[in-house]
Amino acid sequence: MAMTVVVGVLAVLAGGAAPPGFVALREVDPSVRQDMRYAGARNFTGGVVDGYEEPVCLLARPAAEALRRAQRRLLRQGYSLRVYDCYRPQRAVDRFVRWARGEDGPDDREAKAEFYPHVERSRLIPDGYIAAKSGHSRGSTLDVTLEDLSGREVDMGTRFDFFDPLSHTDDPRVTGAARTNRQLLKGVLAEEGFGNLPEEWWHFTYRPEAYPDTYFDFPVAVASVRP
Repeated sequence: MAMTVVVGVLAVLAGGAAPPGFVALREVDPSVRQDMRYAGARNFTGGVVDGYEEPVCLLARPAAEALRRAQRRLLRQGYSLRVYDCYRPQRAVDRFVRWARGEDGPDDREAKAEFYPHVERSRLIPDGYIAAKSGHSRGSTLDVTLEDLSGREVDMGTRFDFFDPLSHTDDPRVTGAARTNRQLLKGVLAEEGFGNLPEEWWHFTYRPEAYPDTYFDFPVAVASVRP
């Protein structure tokens, strides 16, 4: 399978897999829980998203190693990381755009109730929830939450991918344990070089990025990062 690399706005056909700098997270730190939502049906589209061939987290190696360091810190405090998404192929981003434009069928009512109950699908692009390019496609961005050591997610105030201002990391309406948990996640990841996207408490990018100007399109599969 050919790999599409998007550099800026230029798409170029290249080899057949990820560049050598990408790794599977489980080979760097198998203790991080992987709950890869776009490889299954529990996401805002209601189905498996293009390019997700396996439910695995792939990252540029510096980001994976920084995540391992953050995990070590959290385990000592009685928590663990759970990742929802890591590297995301450009074809998946393209699918999100088509879906948001209504080109992939009607709303899934259950998905709408769970992920975007207060906004119409037609507003997701104009309101900034979905874009034509994603930092995830560069390999140093991930979506992540906290769980306790029994494997239960902690209270973060909203679910992952909840399209609403309540998902803003510092939304003043989020108080108590949820606010404390958001700040713990943000603080520990910041210490290891991850910056948070203020509009999404779960969204973090490791810097300096290994591929700051390149958007990849190889599939999400372990084979993509193996020789």
